[in-house]
Amino acid sequence: MSHWQPSAEIGILQKRAQLFSEVRTFFAAKDVLEVDVPVLAHATVTDPNIESFTVTSSLKPAASYYLMTSPEFYMKRLLAAGCSAIYYLGHAFRDEQTGSRHQIEFAMLEWYRPHWTMEQLMQEVAALVDNFLPGDVKRITYRQAFMDVVGVDPHCADLAALKELAHKKLSPAFDSDDRTIWLDLLFSHLVEPQLSGKVFLEQFPAAQAALAQTHTDAYGNQVASRFELYIDGLEIANGYQEELDAGVLARRFSSDQALRVCRGQFVPAADSNFLAAMQAGIPPCAGVALGVDRLLMAMTDQENIAAVLPFTF
Repeated sequence: MSHWQPSAEIGILQKRAQLFSEVRTFFAAKDVLEVDVPVLAHATVTDPNIESFTVTSSLKPAASYYLMTSPEFYMKRLLAAGCSAIYYLGHAFRDEQTGSRHQIEFAMLEWYRPHWTMEQLMQEVAALVDNFLPGDVKRITYRQAFMDVVGVDPHCADLAALKELAHKKLSPAFDSDDRTIWLDLLFSHLVEPQLSGKVFLEQFPAAQAALAQTHTDAYGNQVASRFELYIDGLEIANGYQEELDAGVLARRFSSDQALRVCRGQFVPAADSNFLAAMQAGIPPCAGVALGVDRLLMAMTDQENIAAVLPFTF
């Protein structure tokens, strides 16, 4: 049987179009430049938690390309070339299992604010979202949220303690000596669902810094200068005080590649153009990526992402 109809109702699609329009109006009023970057790239991210689609060409069978998982690398190259505040509103792709909150192709809003702090960016994220979902935003650290729900300090708990908690509360059907995997499991299954309303989560473990800077928190722990916005347990946005040191980023990419080898994952080469741009230098800045489809889910009280998409796979 053919399923030719749209996934979303026409009324939801109209709200989707209005959301796109109002986002552009928001940034136009702030003189933030919309940029259009390719969705194909010669290199892709090394992040072990993100898988990319590989694209081949019949005309160049020896060449491989990747569908863009995020416009971040392209946008930072634009910053290095002299662009000021910029944003991207378009599609990105990740080769991951589809579900009620995930599709392999999705709408992403990403923007960068040169010479801004993460604190300033969080205020702007809150202002943007308030246009669509009015109300206060709570703030809590990853450590406090984890302790409130799970009862242990995620920065101090050893591997054995995390495994014991996971087996007691979740009965996972796997084993691993990767501490981050157990933190992620406990967080996603136990902590995330308790984040009611609009919540900024801050100060993630340093191992989860990705491309963010790190700093020492009030308890002496190295943490990522990073935040996420949740709406009733649904992750909406992920922002950084951006790491500027090309050497630090290159070392993180190498660590990612080593972890991918251990996990038996495909190991992409580091993006040399991105690293060259970072070596040339970008201004101190804060950046954030926001899932537009998920924001629309929250706006329209939908439980499944298919209900806000024109078509699904």
